[in-house]
Amino acid sequence: MHFMSRFKQLMLLLALPLLLQVQRAAATVKMPYFFGDNMVLQQQTNAAIWGWAKPGSTVTVTTSWNKKKYAEKADATGKWKLQVATPVAGGPYDITISDGTPLTLKNVLIGEVWLCSGQSNMEMPMKGFKDQPILGSNDAIFNSSNAQLRLFTLPRAVTGAPQDTCKQSEWKAAEPESVTNFSATAYYFGRLLQQRLKVPVGLVCISYGGSPAEAFMSTSALQQFTDIKMPDASTKLTNKVATTLYNGMLHPFIGYTIKGCIWYQGETNADRPAQYETLFPAMVKSWRNEFGQGDFPFYFAQIAPYTYVQHPDPKRDEFRNSAYLRDAQRKAAHTIPNSGMVVLMDIGESKSIHPADKETGGKRFAYLALAQTYQQKGFAASSPDYDSLLINGNVATIKFKDAPNGLTSFGKPLEQFEIAGSDKKFYPATAVIKQGTIQVSAAEVSAPVAVRYAFKDFVVGDLYSTEGFPVSSFRTDSW
Repeated sequence: MHFMSRFKQLMLLLALPLLLQVQRAAATVKMPYFFGDNMVLQQQTNAAIWGWAKPGSTVTVTTSWNKKKYAEKADATGKWKLQVATPVAGGPYDITISDGTPLTLKNVLIGEVWLCSGQSNMEMPMKGFKDQPILGSNDAIFNSSNAQLRLFTLPRAVTGAPQDTCKQSEWKAAEPESVTNFSATAYYFGRLLQQRLKVPVGLVCISYGGSPAEAFMSTSALQQFTDIKMPDASTKLTNKVATTLYNGMLHPFIGYTIKGCIWYQGETNADRPAQYETLFPAMVKSWRNEFGQGDFPFYFAQIAPYTYVQHPDPKRDEFRNSAYLRDAQRKAAHTIPNSGMVVLMDIGESKSIHPADKETGGKRFAYLALAQTYQQKGFAASSPDYDSLLINGNVATIKFKDAPNGLTSFGKPLEQFEIAGSDKKFYPATAVIKQGTIQVSAAEVSAPVAVRYAFKDFVVGDLYSTEGFPVSSFRTDSW
């Protein structure tokens, strides 16, 4: 009897996932896959929930945390949408949706929800790409089990028209089997956020390697960019075509209540730095407008140094130097409200566009969020930023913002500064740290006009804040 009882229990446990799938399939109410078991809703908000039912039917949503029942009538196409009031972080809870046949979402947590988006450096999973490792990932994966950290990856999708739902996927609690295939940058960010805030954290990854920013933008958001080719009926749709990822991946998710976004992209736009300086802020503005949640926090990674110019071309090389794109990102950080930039000048690799050190970037994202969004204090969170240039004789003095405790090279000589006169010819410069500024000079330049720092395609930065945050490459000129 004991054996048969245990056998029946085992069979029931094995059958439970299938029974839940059958329940979802049998229900007349349908919802996008990011509304499902194990999901996380943003705490203390009116969180949006939507789906489809029989046209004209009344849909009810009952939340177990307050036993409150909400009702909404499906429109002529069957679409319905409503908002539920969420409590302070906690759970697990259930949410039951019904138009006569109930669908129950189980093990729902209330906490902090972050959208994690971009191209391959955001997409790169904890296990790494083929022949491209993530440093220390196996130990991190092995120790990753955390029921308070939930992960959702929207599957890749390229479409010519905006979609209402995504391909099938599911929320998963952090554990080795789920973490190994999840974004490494996002995971390290979320892990530190959850440890520090001590509340549930939900991460939604919408990323696709090799994609330009315009692929993540809507047709209306791109109207002002007449130099970007828009798809038509004859266009072969790929992730490199404008609007295709917005249509297939972002549009279905827009409206889900989030706390903020982290973004790692720019590599595919590296040959168009001037355009990116306005394109990227326009993308952020359009996302915020469509989500309808105000200027939510938007933190982004500056692309890491890498040898982008694999095949030199003297006629095109100057602006193919990825330092110009990094500089466009640096300037964009000044124009995008409620934003911050993660600088990665110390982890780039000359022969890999995917730095193996993803933990550093993830942690720096978390520092920004914890300091700026969650108002935690007592630690540094951002890199020093170029502020101003002062010329005195043959010496150029560079001042910085966000370096309250000054600068350091950790005992090494500063070798990445260049200086130029009115002839626009740059020479390697002597640079010394003096009372939180950098004094730059070169014997060849008697009357300096401009200074550049680490302004190369691939370079290892050598200037930091005393807290260890690298200074971005920058230029004082606009040549």
